[in-house]
Amino acid sequence: MINLDFFLEILFPSLLEGLIMTMQLICWSIPIGLVMGVIIAIGRVYGNVLVSFFSKAYIIFFRGTPLLILLFILYYGFPSIGIYLSPFVAAVIGFVLCSSSYHAEYIRGAIQSVRSGQVLAAQALGMSKLSAVFNIVLPQALRRAIPGCSNEIIYLIKYSSLAFMVTCIELTGAGKIVASRYFTYTEVFLVIGAIYLIIVSLATKLLNILEERASFPGWENRK
Repeated sequence: MINLDFFLEILFPSLLEGLIMTMQLICWSIPIGLVMGVIIAIGRVYGNVLVSFFSKAYIIFFRGTPLLILLFILYYGFPSIGIYLSPFVAAVIGFVLCSSSYHAEYIRGAIQSVRSGQVLAAQALGMSKLSAVFNIVLPQALRRAIPGCSNEIIYLIKYSSLAFMVTCIELTGAGKIVASRYFTYTEVFLVIGAIYLIIVSLATKLLNILEERASFPGWENRK
């Protein structure tokens, strides 16, 4: 068992520093990944043949590449071609590339669930296709994509722990260092697991509130 002095003087300060790094990773990766996912989804649905092809290829490649391999390529592989990334930047880029590919698929499905006649009607009223997509289709699609994108955000919070593999000392990495030094693996990782559980629970609650506020009565019955 962890005694109080060990927790307050050694474990807590280390985990606090790691937690701050974890939150920085999350706060950078989530919005950038979501915005990129929207852009890629729009490109796949409404882009020309070339844009649609590259959008689809992007999704296939980054959904099919394990995140850990992607992080290794960014941090350990890129220096061989003269590109040097800090651990934090490499981790954020890896998270963004991975999460955006999943967001893009959720949003693409949501876009395609909106009746195409709405775009045609908007164009008949004088709106450009791009304006119709951003002002009519996308607001509806994003509401419908919230459940899927929420799942991807939760996954991102949990696999942010992989940043330690590229020497970015976040929550799990900070705990691993303490556990290795004091041989308290079980106790330390139980505490880390509890912290992740709290973070995920809070994020889930906030995302559920967002989903409820963004929904319209009878929305799920619309085709």
